[in-house]
Amino acid sequence: MTRFAERCGLHDTAREQAAQRTVRLIETAGLELVRIAWCDLHGVTRGKTLVASAARRALDDGIGLVSTLMLKDTSDRTAYKVFEPGGTATLPGFGQANNLLLLPDPESFHQLPWAEGTGWLRAQPWFQDGTPVELDTRRVLQRALARLEKAGLRMHCGLEIEFHIYRITDSHAELDPERAAWPGLPPALQLVHPGYNLLAENWFDLAEEPLRIVQRTAQALGLPLSSLEIELGPSQVEAVFDVTDALTAADNMVLFRNGVRQALRRAGYHATFMCRPPFPNIMSSGWHLHQSLSEAETGRNAFQRETPAAGSTPADATHTLSDLGAHYLAGLLEHARAMAVFCTPTVNGFGRFRPNALAPQSVLWGRDNRGAMLRVVGQCGDGATRIENRIGEPTANPYLYMASQIHAGLDGIEHRLTPPPATDSPYGASDARLPTSLGEALDALRADAVMGEGFGRDFIDYFATVKHSELQRHEAAEDKADFQLREYFSRF
Repeated sequence: MTRFAERCGLHDTAREQAAQRTVRLIETAGLELVRIAWCDLHGVTRGKTLVASAARRALDDGIGLVSTLMLKDTSDRTAYKVFEPGGTATLPGFGQANNLLLLPDPESFHQLPWAEGTGWLRAQPWFQDGTPVELDTRRVLQRALARLEKAGLRMHCGLEIEFHIYRITDSHAELDPERAAWPGLPPALQLVHPGYNLLAENWFDLAEEPLRIVQRTAQALGLPLSSLEIELGPSQVEAVFDVTDALTAADNMVLFRNGVRQALRRAGYHATFMCRPPFPNIMSSGWHLHQSLSEAETGRNAFQRETPAAGSTPADATHTLSDLGAHYLAGLLEHARAMAVFCTPTVNGFGRFRPNALAPQSVLWGRDNRGAMLRVVGQCGDGATRIENRIGEPTANPYLYMASQIHAGLDGIEHRLTPPPATDSPYGASDARLPTSLGEALDALRADAVMGEGFGRDFIDYFATVKHSELQRHEAAEDKADFQLREYFSRF
């Protein structure tokens, strides 16, 4: 009988060898359970947990997944009327809560350091006839990277992720069956450091216990963790990761974010990647995405310039960036408003865009300027020359965040767009402001033809429908703070 993986066109000799290696690892380690995990639209891992002996069958034939999991908003409500005639007319292959199949990647195996006797495999959804589910966000990035490869280029990313860690003092509210709700309340918490002493060694020492858990978890998962830092806000920290190819970086972000939340929770801590936790005197968390392109044939940094362009000044992009890099930068600026919702996808995240807060407010670039939306880092002859996008919040789905950069940047390259001079006043008057709300950002996305073509109009409509469900519930909520407490702080 033909394996489902073969019907999908995936199973070959290399995959068979990888599957056999994974099964041997599971058996040798004496694992009892294997989690088959998939990253949803909101960057959260979902899936099923199998007994170890069932892992090989899942690698060959997949496991069932109810299709409504792809249609959930951030509260887990289904954004489409799947049981009504025409309710999923715009989503071929969906409807009536039918089944999809999750097919694991045998090369993605990890033994979870915080869960005894448990392995983990990353999976992607397929239709039962063996065709890919194109709405899957990892597949969205894979298509964008294929487009980049066709242009002879590859993307590389480094991650700087700010987030908050709190010590749980009482989980009663969260676990009290009399107070269960949809979504529920978080536990009672206290700070792990008081904040407002940036990079203070004393505050690191105070927060060392949870940060050690973060360190050991990341390293046990094979993630390229470079540093852990104390950020400015109370209980705020940052993790920095070395550069990898873009798909690996996105996979690492998903694994890190979900892994550290689970490992810390078992040790009595609550980690949140919500941009602005619901407490007074907090500081917003950002996710700064460092990105560069390389030439596929040579591996050379395609943003690198050896000498400044003739006649250029330090305010010109081509004083530091190659012509291609300058065009890419211009593309990011041209489509900044449209891609904002992929970088900052929650109602909560738009509260970060405020002046003099080391967060962007306008569509500008600067040379090593942390107030600008795009920060150009590097000098002529520097193989690490790159562009840092500072627009992201740490809850963003990494596959969509990175895909948005590719489609915007390629438009700049293909149309040879020219960026304006660098800013030295990132919070001054500007004609081009970033969106100030989720609704405004969704409108900007739908109005952008380049994003529509790059992602596909079907995906844009799907994404906007799910996000509008979240937005409408927020607008209808009588207590907006309680909405964000339950919707984001408890779950992200």
